[in-house]
Amino acid sequence: MRILFLARHYTYFRNYESVIATLAGRGHELHLAAEREEDLGGREMVDRLAREHPGVSYGWVASREDAWGAFATRLRMTIDYLRYLDPAYAAAPKLRARARERVPRVGLWLLAVTGAWSAVGRRSMRAVLYACERAIPRSAQIDQYLRDQRADVVLFTPLIGLVASPQLDYLQSAKALGYPTALCVWSWDHLSSKAILRNVPDRVFVWNETQREEALTLHGVSPERIVVTGAQCFDQWFDRTPSIDRAAFCGKVGLRGDGPFLLYVCSALFHGSPSEALFVQRWIRAVRACALAPLASIPIVVRPHPARLKEWAGIGVTSDP
Repeated sequence: MRILFLARHYTYFRNYESVIATLAGRGHELHLAAEREEDLGGREMVDRLAREHPGVSYGWVASREDAWGAFATRLRMTIDYLRYLDPAYAAAPKLRARARERVPRVGLWLLAVTGAWSAVGRRSMRAVLYACERAIPRSAQIDQYLRDQRADVVLFTPLIGLVASPQLDYLQSAKALGYPTALCVWSWDHLSSKAILRNVPDRVFVWNETQREEALTLHGVSPERIVVTGAQCFDQWFDRTPSIDRAAFCGKVGLRGDGPFLLYVCSALFHGSPSEALFVQRWIRAVRACALAPLASIPIVVRPHPARLKEWAGIGVTSDP
């Protein structure tokens, strides 16, 4: 079987590294296609997979070059914002604000004049905007790219939440051309905090029963299309063994002794969030000031998020006890 796997950038394949390797080991061909570059190590990972498995290749997707691309992006940004106007997201202002930032002015004006803050207004606008999206013609470039790949199945990740991505155009073309399609849900929160899945692929691969319920209730996916597979990004942990012993690790990160330590794993957070580096500094001081043993002296290891390394410039935590 030849599998075309589409992602926003190569690092998205990180969560499916074990799946890609297993499929290639069983004789399947996989072409890993990305839209843009990134600096998180994804290119090195897919290059290694291609070297280790003759059936794995990688490259870039074809871009949509007609006049409909920009219109489709603006329309989808407006559609996605509708989700967060629902009262269910009243307690999630950050999600609502993040979605609003992407909406073009004409989209905000349209939602305002049509009363989209009411349930009736949202239903009406949703029907109109969905109809407009379905009416967008397919891209000839994307159709040709899919034909050239000669795939037996087309996989997508993350698909939802990528309003400026051609993945939705690829899904439209793949289904119209008769290719079996599937969404590989990339992360634990993608079904609950990203866009609504409107054009549903033939299969939706989810992590667990919680995501299955989200696909059913939040996205209206029919039960026969949902497949619970487990979280592939954790496959590697079942048989993984330490690459170095504890003493070597402690020496590498500057820990002393053989006692317990705290690990602070930083988050990507929202765009424009306050500096997490400064927060970590304050948090460490609070831990050190705690009267409860052994918090005042327990070693602390901080792992900055790869996407927020710049804010750690000039920030030090090693001077604390």
